[in-house]
Amino acid sequence: MDQKVILPDEEKEKNKSPIIKLLSEPLSKRGWPTWLVYTLAIIGIVYILNPTFGLLELIPDNLPIIGNLDDGVAVMFILTGIVEFLESRKNRKTKNDGRVEK
Repeated sequence: MDQKVILPDEEKEKNKSPIIKLLSEPLSKRGWPTWLVYTLAIIGIVYILNPTFGLLELIPDNLPIIGNLDDGVAVMFILTGIVEFLESRKNRKTKNDGRVEK
């Protein structure tokens, strides 16, 4: 009988909830260009650092509930950029650790 050996990292990935996978997996794994993810993160940073009712305010914050949606989207852009940066850095490190030098 062939038994599949499950590594600890695979076990952790398997046990994650779909929402955690969605938030912690880089968008480049889903086919998004890396440059686009970083561009969205920069746009999010500029939008958040923009003073209230500045040039970039899409939805006025004084509208109940929906006024903060644009700020939430900007924060999500920033978080996806951070996840992309950290995960790609981790992947590069594991590739370099696995390489054998002659």
